[in-house]
Parts: sequence; structure tokens; C-alpha cells
Amino acid sequence: MEYRTLGNSGLKISTVSLGTNNFGAICDMAASQAVVDSAIEAGVTMFDTADVYPPGPGLAGKSEEFLGKALGARRKDVIVATKWGMAMGKGPYMTGGSRRYIFNAVEASLKRLGTDYIDLYQMHFPDTTTPIEETLMALSDLVRQGKVRYIGCSNFRGYQIVDAAHKAKALGVPPFISVQNYYNILRRDIEDERLPAANLAGVGFLPYFPLANGMLTGKYRRGEKPSQGTRLGEGSPMAGLSGMELTEHNFGQVEKLESFGKERDLSLLQIAVGWLLAQPGVTSCMAGATKPDQVKQNAAAAGAKLSAEDISVLNKLTKPAGGLPF
Repeated sequence: MEYRTLGNSGLKISTVSLGTNNFGAICDMAASQAVVDSAIEAGVTMFDTADVYPPGPGLAGKSEEFLGKALGARRKDVIVATKWGMAMGKGPYMTGGSRRYIFNAVEASLKRLGTDYIDLYQMHFPDTTTPIEETLMALSDLVRQGKVRYIGCSNFRGYQIVDAAHKAKALGVPPFISVQNYYNILRRDIEDERLPAANLAGVGFLPYFPLANGMLTGKYRRGEKPSQGTRLGEGSPMAGLSGMELTEHNFGQVEKLESFGKERDLSLLQIAVGWLLAQPGVTSCMAGATKPDQVKQNAAAAGAKLSAEDISVLNKLTKPAGGLPF
């Protein structure tokens, strides 16, 4: 496993991370334990969750609980990242980036995770009703208290990433060292301004849904209904994303990528992970898993090095006809 520093920080993380939004829904405690054990054995050191995971009525918080229990005494050997900011209840005091809510949210996450500190605490979505200065200063206090080691953001636009960096510098407080956004070889609109902005600001990029919810593993086929037990299968909390992923455009792109891979003895998974890790500023692929074998396959895929020529061909192969953004 390769390890890279995250943004302009000294924090090193594995180039494949484990996303745990399946824990507590698709994965029960035993399955979650098996996935975490497999990840650690494969050299994965970064575990990402959020207070609202997994999606679904009455399930929020289960992912943090399951992850904390699965790590146990090994918590000190890994990087635990979680997120706050999405609604955890009704009313104006259960969401957002205010000082009041952040202080409450972090305590709840610490309790669920069974730890006294969070390595990377990330703002899940921008809060346009709260000044970013208030959010950054509250997070700075948490860093000073030792409850949080580093801070990051998620789903920020390019201008918001750069603005937060400038504001943190002006205030003399810790800046965001990372940003999570939806990015994979089938969904490259992030390259319009968000990825360049992150690179400009020295913010490490953590792509979520790097495998397009399974499209880039080859498990879904044109005209076939997704199998039960898969992320996009009937009954899954993520099934609602099927309309976004299972498109004619994506199936066509996957077929092109598979042909490319056959010519070079590369699997679809190796192409998806290797291409992402070759993009400037990308630190780690944040892939979810429901089975130990999936974790091992994801970790192994990071070892497949694509040549500069391979990357160039793939860039042209997957570039939208009208260019970026799309």
C-alpha cells in the first residue's frame, strides 16, 4: 500500500480508504467487523464515516458506532475521519456550521465512535447561512482542545474552497486540508473548477463514489436489473442513485474502458483506481465495501500503475463530447 500526505499537512493516509456508509444498513456488526479487519490487513489506514451514515430512517449514527467497535484497540493505529453538517433531526439547531451546532455534533460523534479525538473532522456540505469565519474559528477551538486533529470539507465549490483557505489564513486558524467531492472516470465535471481550486489552495482531494457505486466494477450490465445485495439493488439505501449511474452513457463508457483494459491486461477496477490516483491533487480513493474480498480487490487495484500514455488515452476516451464541464 502506498501512503500520501493529505494536502498541505503532515497527515499521511493510504491511497485507498474505506468508506463506511454501508455499516449499520447493508452491513450488520459482524459484516462490518470483517470488512474493517480485511482493510487493516490490506494496509488501509483511512476510515471515513459521517454522523448521518447510513442513509435511511432511524439509521443515522450506526456507521460511527459500528466503526468504533470494529476498530477497538486498533483505533490508535489508523486515521478516523467523520463528517458533520447534514440534518440530524428536526428544527434549526440540528444542522449546519454554527459554533453551537459544531460543539454539540462533535461530542455526539466522539461518543458514538468511542474515542476521545477525531483525526479528520469534515464539514459535510457548505452552510450558506453561517459565515465561514464562525465555522473555522469553532473548529480551531476543537483543534486546540485536542478533540480534532485536522479539518476538512466536502461538496464545496471551487470558490468556497479558495475562500475558506483565504479566510483561515487571515484569521490565523487551521485551514481545511481536504475536500471530498463526487469524482470518477465517468463523472469528470469536478475538473471544471473544483479540482483546480483545491490544488491552488493546497487542499487534498478525496474522491467519493470512485467506482460510481459499482458501475466501475463491471457488476451491472445493460438491460439487467441490479442484483439484491448490491449498492444499487432493490432494498439498498443507495438504490435511489441507480437512475444517476445506470445510464446509457455510462454503460457505453464502461464498454470502452473494458476494451481498453483487454488490450493492456488491466481490469476495469484497476483502470478506475489507477486513473484517479494519477490525477493531480488526488490523495486517496474512498471506496466503500460490504465484503472483505472487495476491500482486498480495491487495495490491490491501487498497485496497478498506469503509464502516462495510458492516462492520456483514457482522458481522451472519457472526455465528454462538449468538453468540460458537462
